[in-house]
Amino acid sequence: MIHSNINKFKFEIEKIHSDFFYEMGVDVLIARLDKINNIVSGNKIFKLNNFIEDAIKNKKNTIVTKGGYYSNHLVATAFYTKQNNLNSVGIIRGEKPKLLSLTLKECIEHGMNLQFVSREDYDNHFFLNSFINSSFENYEFIPEGGFESRGAEGASLIMDQINLLDPSHVITAIGTATTLAGLIKNNGNNIEIIGIPVLKGLFDIENRIKYLLKSNSFVPPTIFHDYHFGGYAKFDNVLIQKMNEFYLLHKIPTDFVYT
Repeated sequence: MIHSNINKFKFEIEKIHSDFFYEMGVDVLIARLDKINNIVSGNKIFKLNNFIEDAIKNKKNTIVTKGGYYSNHLVATAFYTKQNNLNSVGIIRGEKPKLLSLTLKECIEHGMNLQFVSREDYDNHFFLNSFINSSFENYEFIPEGGFESRGAEGASLIMDQINLLDPSHVITAIGTATTLAGLIKNNGNNIEIIGIPVLKGLFDIENRIKYLLKSNSFVPPTIFHDYHFGGYAKFDNVLIQKMNEFYLLHKIPTDFVYT
């Protein structure tokens, strides 16, 4: 197990011991970003970090972000802002349900003020911007999933340790493509970056990367579009079986949405 310290973030890179990979002559390693923190898991702490640092530097007292009923991004933001002594507001897509999801309950536990708006208003960028500007003062806004250049810049830190290993390929799931853009930004060794979308029909990835990197000059990643199982968070029994087998062999948990 290789331990690293990327600025204030610690994570492990764990080798998969497999007869199959050994026979194929392939070393497979997993960056265990899921072990950094039980709540701000995976890539989220990297994507959020620059926004939080900017808020503190610019003496903002509130973080405003948005998401759906089951958004892990909201939970991570609520927790991380509280850890940094900032207030948090979550703009929620949809009317307030009679029973809150466990995700939204967890946001409240971490001090997040939830504001529910209709799906139509949520998807209306002009309305949402006006609503936020008129409702809150002295705030820093974080786009959903950290989808902005600062989010990609934070995600680029993931590559600091990975570059030292000099792998031939790096593989990541794609949601907003913010993490993917970060990996591309800090690809110091001409590593082939492979992205696997978790959404069906996510065919604007290259434009997303251009927006996130503020550049048209980058080595395009290799994209495999056929592993979403029908759409976001879709799965079948074969996938669940493979996940269970993987856990039994390696004691590494995966999830059916991203990993």
